[in-house]
Amino acid sequence: MAQVPQRFFDALAVRTWCGLSLRALGRAREEIDAINVYPVADGDTGTNLYLTLESAVAAVEAVFAAHELDDGAPEAADGPSLAETVGAMAHGALIGARGNSGTILAQLLRGMAQVLTARSGSRSESAHTEGPGLRLALRNAAESARQAVAHPVEGTVLTVASAAADAADDAEGDCAEVARAAYEGARAALAATPAQLPVLERAGVVDAGGHGLVTVLGALVETFTGQAPGPGAATATHARVERREGVPPEAPPAPGGEALAGECAVAEADRHDEPAFEVIYLLEAEDAAVTRLRQRLDALGDSLVVVGGDGLWNVHVHVDDAGAAVEAGVEAGRPHRIRITHFGHGDAHTAGTGRPPRERSRRAVVAVVPGEGLAGLYAEAGATTLLARPGEPPASGELVQAVRRAHAHEVVLLPNDAELRHTAAAAAEQARAEGVRVALIPTRSAVQGIAALAVHEPERRFDEDVVAMTSAAGATRYAEVTVAEHRSWTTAGICQAGDVLGLIDGDVAVIGADVAEVAATVLDRMLSAGGELVTLVLGDEAPGTVTEHLEARVREAYLAVDTVVHRGGRQGALLLVGVE
Repeated sequence: MAQVPQRFFDALAVRTWCGLSLRALGRAREEIDAINVYPVADGDTGTNLYLTLESAVAAVEAVFAAHELDDGAPEAADGPSLAETVGAMAHGALIGARGNSGTILAQLLRGMAQVLTARSGSRSESAHTEGPGLRLALRNAAESARQAVAHPVEGTVLTVASAAADAADDAEGDCAEVARAAYEGARAALAATPAQLPVLERAGVVDAGGHGLVTVLGALVETFTGQAPGPGAATATHARVERREGVPPEAPPAPGGEALAGECAVAEADRHDEPAFEVIYLLEAEDAAVTRLRQRLDALGDSLVVVGGDGLWNVHVHVDDAGAAVEAGVEAGRPHRIRITHFGHGDAHTAGTGRPPRERSRRAVVAVVPGEGLAGLYAEAGATTLLARPGEPPASGELVQAVRRAHAHEVVLLPNDAELRHTAAAAAEQARAEGVRVALIPTRSAVQGIAALAVHEPERRFDEDVVAMTSAAGATRYAEVTVAEHRSWTTAGICQAGDVLGLIDGDVAVIGADVAEVAATVLDRMLSAGGELVTLVLGDEAPGTVTEHLEARVREAYLAVDTVVHRGGRQGALLLVGVE
């Protein structure tokens, strides 16, 4: 079905481009995963690009949703501005960036956003930009991405981005002409990458990250022309394994041979002694501290990419000492959303070393948790955790990776969020396709997950264990106390920004001004239907006296009810409540 073309690069065009790019990467993800060979053989470049853009799309959609909710405001009548939208796109990509490829894509989008935001400040182009603005945006994107990489290597996505900018510079006309020129320039550069990087030539593939960028630029062409580039666009990427007779595309690397899967972008040409860990984190830090951090991390490892600015950065590096990489971040500022991945058996780091694969455990529990405190609590109970920051729900690919990390024959999956039901179901299906027996228990809150985990017995038959955990979760009513971010209609009436909201089983039940009073009202309503155990999970931003007040209330009014209190950390909600 043809896409309605956009005439200018405005907020709607950004939204359209992001959506088309995500769908295009979704279609190309497996192919991109299969062809990447540089610099690390972990076969997830397509997945990383998809997850990064998925985060950007979510941020853009949130901006449009906020304007729809504020439809009573005069300034909301025309929707978000170009500056708001590209800013959200860049920020979403930054906080959701995955791997080398995703981190570089985030910087490419940020580079575009810097130019488009600056141009939208002028009176003539306050709502949109045209061909010249798009040319400048593509140029700044290529240059800023190259600057973000510690040791740029030709024949990678950086080369493809530069070629796209060069071709756009020579284009005359509107956004459609510029986008088409950039796409064609990128596609030609992609086809030439094997001649620039020996590892690509030996494997008979083009650069995977560059393929992803060509896919995104193809979506940009579709945004402005209404038609996706033809089938011939992808032929360059099909120079795969034909020159390696007898080796199937999915085969693991042979000892002494080249890998057939890996990541894109940056690192030294000699890949015989690979670092053991990939370390990624968001960092709040000043520019001067980040400059020192780059030098420190460059000495520790390779594949260093640091992107971002204005106090928020995304740091990616491959190292042998993961602790030192994190410590360097602590010295520079405040790191969070820290992800450490060990390059395990069977990839480029262990092929031919004789290291035996780690034996799978019989059963594991994988849980999504909203705060560091809960992550620690779940981990102590033996669960593999995936930390979900407020407003940053994990994608299905992240859940699949968590299941892989659990390394078990049987996995019980606890999403702990009603909004993650479909995401978790997709992850479970993918894990089953990989040979893992997965049971999804549709927990809607972390307190339901705590109840399920409390009755988990790994030695029990799988089906019996799942039934017991499901029953315990279902018998737990859940609530949360939070603060309204904007004026809105709710099931309890109209709330204003800053009001304290009490939600029971997902619906707003109480609106008030005092956290302790709202929490007490919520607890009374929940216990009116009976209960034996109250679980309270206190967030970092909640008043410390709230739990003391609630514990005293339970002791005085509900004599047969016990209370357990946990510290949740930065969990989004001020307070989570469970009643079993």
